[in-house]
Amino acid sequence: MGNRFDITVVASDSIQSNKYISLAIDEISRIEKLISSWDANSQTSDINKNAGIKPVQVDKELFELIERAIGISKLTDGAFDISYAGMDKVWKFDGSMSGMPSNEVIKASVVKVGFKNILLNKEGSTVFLKLEGMKIGFGAIGKGYAADKAKSLLIKMGVSSGIINASGDMNIWGVQPDGKEWKVAITNPLNKNNAFALLPVNNGALVTSGNYEKYVVFNNKRYTHIIDPRTGYPCSGISSVSVFAPKAELADALATSVFVMGKEVGLNRINQLPQIECVIIDDQGKIYTSNNIEIDKL
Repeated sequence: MGNRFDITVVASDSIQSNKYISLAIDEISRIEKLISSWDANSQTSDINKNAGIKPVQVDKELFELIERAIGISKLTDGAFDISYAGMDKVWKFDGSMSGMPSNEVIKASVVKVGFKNILLNKEGSTVFLKLEGMKIGFGAIGKGYAADKAKSLLIKMGVSSGIINASGDMNIWGVQPDGKEWKVAITNPLNKNNAFALLPVNNGALVTSGNYEKYVVFNNKRYTHIIDPRTGYPCSGISSVSVFAPKAELADALATSVFVMGKEVGLNRINQLPQIECVIIDDQGKIYTSNNIEIDKL
């Protein structure tokens, strides 16, 4: 998945802990083979290769993941969309851009993006991308899903406490060996070497999505690497979004969605969802939180 996974388990000895960690790695690798669009032999690649041609039968697990992704797209009015993978790459954040793309180029970049063109047939367990050249990708949900699956497996194996860290997406259960709750630091986007707050987590996921590393500046306005799949324009005004949810998959998707929706709409949507909380830091360093969150500021 192109991401680093760090796995921590609380166990009676190192032999047992290494066994558990190996099982988690195997599970993450299994998920990668299923959802990777880089693997030409994956079912996801098969779906993409047959876009506009024919439906593709997939495993129930992948079908249900896509079904949930479409549900999040509906919930966020398309701010989250796994068909973003078919977007033309008109924005580059490697220093090679010398000017703004034209409105026409930006508009054309998203003509093959749209979750409503992902057609599911539950009886046949098939997925059909309606438009030729359409693609789906799990970059904004895949590592969270893999972390959830690894966590579930370890709990099933009897691991009472641990952390799956998927490149900063924290999936936590149980308590520390001394009985204290785990606490996760939220990075200060204006000074990424420092944290601005600690959030206690005992069974759930905390995902932070930030734009403080990849962006371009045109006409004194900063455009981030997080792009609105509905318009093709990068998001602006927010530096980081942290979402707490029972599952990393959902937190992963919502963190990206709030960036796209903006702080007012994003917080309003989060406040309507049970067991979901959010912390937003805007590009001026101002902090906004959902209604019921409790954080320990440093």
